[in-house]
Formats: sequence, structure tokens, C-alpha cells
Amino acid sequence: MTPVRVLAVASEVYPIVKTGGLADVAGALPIALKAHGVEMRTLMPGYPDVMRLVSGTAEIRTWPDYFGGPGRLLAGSHDGLDLFVLDVPHLYARPGNPYVTTEGVDWPDNGLRFAALSRVAADIGHGLVPAFVPEIVHAHDWQAGLAPAYLHYDNRPRPATVMTIHNMAYQGKFARELIGSIGLPWSSFDVHGLEYFGGISFLKAGLQFADRITTVSPTYAREIQSDEGGMGFGGLLRQRASVLSGILNGIDTGVWNPQTDAHIAYRYGAEDLAFRAANKAVLQQQFNLDSSDEAPLLGVISRLSWQKGLDLLLEAIPTILGEGMQLALLGSGDRDLQERYQAAARANPGRIGVVIGYDEILAHLLQAGSDALIVPSRFEPCGLTQLCALRYAAIPIVSRVGGLEDTIVDVDEADSSGRDATGFKFAPVTADALAGSLRKANTAFHDKPAWRRLQRNGLATDVSWRGRAGEYAALYRNLVAARA
Repeated sequence: MTPVRVLAVASEVYPIVKTGGLADVAGALPIALKAHGVEMRTLMPGYPDVMRLVSGTAEIRTWPDYFGGPGRLLAGSHDGLDLFVLDVPHLYARPGNPYVTTEGVDWPDNGLRFAALSRVAADIGHGLVPAFVPEIVHAHDWQAGLAPAYLHYDNRPRPATVMTIHNMAYQGKFARELIGSIGLPWSSFDVHGLEYFGGISFLKAGLQFADRITTVSPTYAREIQSDEGGMGFGGLLRQRASVLSGILNGIDTGVWNPQTDAHIAYRYGAEDLAFRAANKAVLQQQFNLDSSDEAPLLGVISRLSWQKGLDLLLEAIPTILGEGMQLALLGSGDRDLQERYQAAARANPGRIGVVIGYDEILAHLLQAGSDALIVPSRFEPCGLTQLCALRYAAIPIVSRVGGLEDTIVDVDEADSSGRDATGFKFAPVTADALAGSLRKANTAFHDKPAWRRLQRNGLATDVSWRGRAGEYAALYRNLVAARA
């Protein structure tokens, strides 16, 4: 294999900084690509956790004034990842979430913060680091969306560019005046450039100028070309359909492995699924649920939002209670949804348990102890929770959207598809349709041989990055060959 050098650009990377699935992908993909002859280094901002955790740092470049203050570019590593870190304290040395204040409001200078990240990505693409000159710059989500734009407007020989959309809902929209302070020409404020309804969009910049666009599932790639699914960019994506593709995400099967997982109470595999009952008992204790083997325990690990369909699940609570099921929910987000779930737990002690927030250890226990995992999203680019559920033999109950459609085989479509059933899918995305799937799952749960078959089918599903990383490697090589 001819080696390929790729610079990835991401605003968060697991296990250093994580707010969502972007971090999981940015952390797992570079390692999976090594087997395919791809040398990937990842550029990320120097948040406090990054500066604390990255080891072996070497200073590559310093600037007395980088977007309003002193800055450095460092090289280092963490947990098998080769990293570049943009250390600009006035932009990144802030506590907590990378994007919002402690009050949950976007940092007012987010445009400047992530323009700085994209600018140095373009400079690395031009040879800023002689020891690593990439053939491809791969930008992830709006925070890196200006990298293809900088490379385009620099009007110099440049590497090929790839833009990956992890969620169309986040578009990096700012006032047009920002152009004057981030080093792009005013000619970029154009319908064929960054202009977006009178302002600018970093995501549009990436979609407009990247040589190839990917997103995280084939179905989502089709959905975002519609006016509704494209959220303002459907027309642009239809124009660029020839360079748009969907590549499913994988998960890190070393981190998510019920046979070795130190976060769960009892480890197990396909041959000793009976040990899941012990994890279920511990999970019931953690969520103050009644101890019961016969009550199906439904798990939710999610951001509480309209997108994730968590309001629909609230409407389905009478079905959950009427079917004798239990619900354990871990998540945070919309304040009204948080309060409504907490009220439901207070009103139904022993039947509904809620933990507001995110706890990595508890997330692993939920996968290992839940009988079924619910993902009722209105749209879902790929989804990782259902992939983890397959890995842990928790049966997914999901809406027929995006990557959920692509990764789960419904019990009613298994014969026609030629694939083994792994879960339950519902459409349309309504509370009534969800309730119907819950009733169907409850019936299946009490048919123990049928339930065991679903669990074993899930365990046999390849949810790793092996094949998916190969698709990225092929895309990179095709791009390099096309520019030769």
C-alpha cells in the first residue's frame, strides 16, 4: 500500500475532550487507519485538559500575535494518537465545555476561536511542519469548516480536502463582519462562498470548497440532500451530490467490550449471556428501580433534546408502565425535558429512574444491564449508542432515520433483507409508533429463545472501525490519485 498522510482537524477528541460522537470518531479513526497505510495526525485546540494530558510535546512554531494574542503550535501524543495542539491561551484556556460558558451560552468569540484552528490547519497543509506535509486535510464539522476555504482562497498549490458532517444542525453561523478579522478576503462573502442569509457559515465554507464531502451514514447522506434534512443546505448538497458519500461510523471495540469492560459489574460474552442479569440487578440498584428479572428494563443514554425524540418517549411512558417495563435514563440537555423526566421518576418510584448529567462508567453499566436501548431520534446522522448496544446485547429500539436505519435490522424485515434481525425500528417518528415498538419488544422479551437470538445476532454484528476505516482510506487514495 502506498502510504498517505492526512491531517485531521477536530474540535474534540476522545479520550481527551468529549461532548459528543464527533470526539469518538476523531479518537478512533486515526488508530483504525494505521492498518490501511494512512498516517493521520490530528490538530485540536489547546484546552486545559489537552495541555494537561498530551505528553511529549515539542514546540514547532510560535507567534507573538495569533488572532489577538501569543500562540504556539505543539506536537505531542496521547493514548496512541499523534497530535498537533494549537496552544493559544486567550482563545482556549477556559474551564468546562469547549463551546459554551458555565451558563450554557456560546462563547461570544467562537468564530475567532475556530477560525484560528482552521487557519493553522491550512498552514500545515501548505508545509508549516516540514516533517509532516499532508496530502489531505480532513475537516470535521463546522469548527474546522474554514480550513478548505482558507486553502481555496490562498491561491497556492494545496492538499486535497475532505469535509465530514457529523450533524447538519450545527452550522457555525456568525455575523459577516467577522470576515475582516479572520484573514479571508471580502470576496468570500458571496453566495458561492461563505454567505448564508446575510451572515456567514463555517459549515457552508467546508461544504462549498472541500473536494469531497462525507457524512456518517449512507441514509443520512440521502436525507441531507432534501430541503428538510439539509436544514438550509439541501440545494448546495444536491449540487455537490457527485462528491458526497456516507460512511458509517464504528466504535472502539477495545473500549466497548463486555468481555473486558472494567466499568461493568460482571463481564460476559455470547456464551455466558446469563451474566447480564447480574448487571441488570446492579443497574436497578443504581437507579432505585424495583429488583425484578421479569420486568424488561429499557435504557436511554442521550442528550435530552427535540432532535433525540426524548419528548416522544415521555408521551410513551403510559405504555412503558402499562406493559410492566422499567426505564433508566442517563442524560442532560433541555431544562424542561430534564424537569419532566425527574417528575416522572418521582411519580413512579421503582419503575422509572433518572440521572441528569453524563457519567461514562454509568453509561457502560446501562449498556450491560439494560434489556433494550431506546434511540427515538427525529434525525440521527449515525448514532453510536445503538452500536454499543449491539456490542453489549442490549436490543436497540430505534426510529427509521439516518444511521439508525442503516445499522439495525428490524425483526419484520430480517427475512426479506437476508440479514439476521437485531432490533426494532419504528416509523413515522411519533409517540404512537414508538409505543407500538415498545409493545412488540415486550412481547419478544417474554419469548426467551427469540430474545436470545436477537442478542446473539447483535453480538455477531461487526460494529468496529475495520471496514469503515478502509472506506476512508480508499477515498483518500482516490483523491490523491485524481490530483497526481
